[in-house]
Amino acid sequence: MLAVVFFARISLGFQFQSVASVAPFIVQDLGLSYTQFGWLIGLFSLPGVLAAVPGGMLGQRFGERHVAVLGFALMAGGGLVTAWGSGFLVASVGRTVSGVGAIVLNLAFSKMVADWFAGKEIATAMGVMLTAWPVGMALGLLSIGVVAQHDSWRRGIELTVLVALLSLALMVLLYRDPPSRSRQPMGREASPVFRLSRVEWKLAVIAGLTWAAFNAALFVFVSFAPGVLIAEGVLVGPAGLVVRLALWITLGSIPLGGYLADRVKRSDRLIVLSSLGAAVCMGAFATLPGPWLWCVLGGLFLGPAPGAIMALLPGALRHDRLSIGFGIYYSVLYVGVAVTQPLAGLFLDISRRPIVPVFFAAVLMLLSLVGLAVFRHVRAAAGGSACT
Repeated sequence: MLAVVFFARISLGFQFQSVASVAPFIVQDLGLSYTQFGWLIGLFSLPGVLAAVPGGMLGQRFGERHVAVLGFALMAGGGLVTAWGSGFLVASVGRTVSGVGAIVLNLAFSKMVADWFAGKEIATAMGVMLTAWPVGMALGLLSIGVVAQHDSWRRGIELTVLVALLSLALMVLLYRDPPSRSRQPMGREASPVFRLSRVEWKLAVIAGLTWAAFNAALFVFVSFAPGVLIAEGVLVGPAGLVVRLALWITLGSIPLGGYLADRVKRSDRLIVLSSLGAAVCMGAFATLPGPWLWCVLGGLFLGPAPGAIMALLPGALRHDRLSIGFGIYYSVLYVGVAVTQPLAGLFLDISRRPIVPVFFAAVLMLLSLVGLAVFRHVRAAAGGSACT
């Protein structure tokens, strides 16, 4: 079942990457400004601010397998609208619809993995699941642009529709809920949001902030670190390649880090080591020689934390409230990521120094440790076990 979720989730990163892969073609053909082009990229994630909680409610009411089918249908439909669009407005609608589908799928996949691995190797499983997104992005980089170059950018986007439909078929034909799962019908006595206790709300929000800080740090670093090298005279292509070393290494370090977290039973210590080491590498990248070395080390340090952070909420909330808990969690995540990216750009505009956003990324990484500490404090105050 983990393999089914992994291969199905590849389609999310694949479609997210699609617009960036066809950048020069879509900008020219639709007459877009680069600001509009940036919006097309961002619209894939921005709907998560509003759609995550309703997505969690749907998962709790109808089950994650049915919601996953809806998510893939939205991704495929949105991809077709984007591919057949004649201007920015239509393409924006398509990307928004695709983004809503991806958000629903993120929630469903997280709950599926939590269902199958409750109480056993959940950090490993979450790490494997998370790796599917960058794998999808890498496959998109290798294929979508080639299709666009030899045919058209519209065929490249249509390729992502095909992948989404194949993933939908994979889920329908092969995925099954675990035998031990029991779902409580959602009636008036079990309304999904307002029946959560105050402590459950706090834990979902704090866990979301912790994951948001970690992700925002990585996104800011990957977006702005090449500027540090370019300012020193490195060409744009090689500068981006050096920074992407960190991302490529995480393809192996994240699932391996999750496995390590499950084996040593010291997940909090691994999160601290991971986030602290990554923050130090980011600071060193901005100030010390050998940028490729700090990117390699940073990619290695990033490994242990993601699976362990994703396992925080399933370990704290009751099983029948986890769907809506993940909805709140992902809402906070998308807000955090949406806010920090322009904030990093603002710091660069004010300072005119490319290293400032990189230091901001390091600070965000350290804030994930603050989130972990607050999460453990709130959970300990509530009794330390799954909330009731």
